[in-house]
Amino acid sequence: MLKRTLALAVGLTLSFSALLAQAADTLKVSAIPDEAPTELLRKFKPLGEYLEQQLDMKVEFVPVSDYPAVVEALATDRIDMAWLGGFTFVQARLKTGNAIPLVQREQDAQFTSKFITADPAVKSLTDLKGKSFAFGSVSSTSGSLMPRYFMLQDGIKPETYFSRVGYSGAHDATVAWVQAGKVDAGVLNASVWEKLVTAGKVDTDKVKVFATTPAYYDYNWTVRGTLDPALANKIKVALLALDPAKPEQKAILDLQAASRFIETKPENYKGIEEAARAADLLK
Repeated sequence: MLKRTLALAVGLTLSFSALLAQAADTLKVSAIPDEAPTELLRKFKPLGEYLEQQLDMKVEFVPVSDYPAVVEALATDRIDMAWLGGFTFVQARLKTGNAIPLVQREQDAQFTSKFITADPAVKSLTDLKGKSFAFGSVSSTSGSLMPRYFMLQDGIKPETYFSRVGYSGAHDATVAWVQAGKVDAGVLNASVWEKLVTAGKVDTDKVKVFATTPAYYDYNWTVRGTLDPALANKIKVALLALDPAKPEQKAILDLQAASRFIETKPENYKGIEEAARAADLLK
């Protein structure tokens, strides 16, 4: 009986050790859900395969339900790396104290948001007073925080300026709301707008851009601070090495709406932290 008990204990220990080893050999990656889940998976698949080759380890995409879930997953070491918006990065950095931004796309140093409408009478935000308006997710940098910040600087408080403020939850959903007439106008990130237009997924005879925000820092690839520094560096090197001159790598970059990746640092997002505090989104 004792031998059987010992054998069972040893077996369970070995099985648990094997699971830990398997987990250690898998890079778990996620992203803020700023687009439909199927689109996020489609965009990530070739990049994941590239990272598997470069890192010699399995790479698994872990979808999340909302923006706070990404921050929580990084803070509790349930994921190793995530594609974050500038505001989500600030939240992750404040919550963990050590989240590390590795790289950003070139355009993320000069990112903008687009204000859109299907109402031909709307030429500026002034024409929207008393009308309905949609942001994306409340935690979105480009779909909520920065547009709100710039509106506040112009003396526009959305909750009193518009007749109704809604949150669509994602950039593509904001376009759908505006196109369907659910709201009079909305705002989304410039990259998603351009992608939807190129793909013919928005009727530009009906929906138009009527304003663009000033530039700000936005998206980046961030790793948890407790990740092995050698592995974090290998990930950074792999992302920086993506070359648009190589067709197979250009395809990966195109899916990320990137010309190439460049290094970034926490200091780049101080402006976003200040904007979040000014908008009472950080306590």
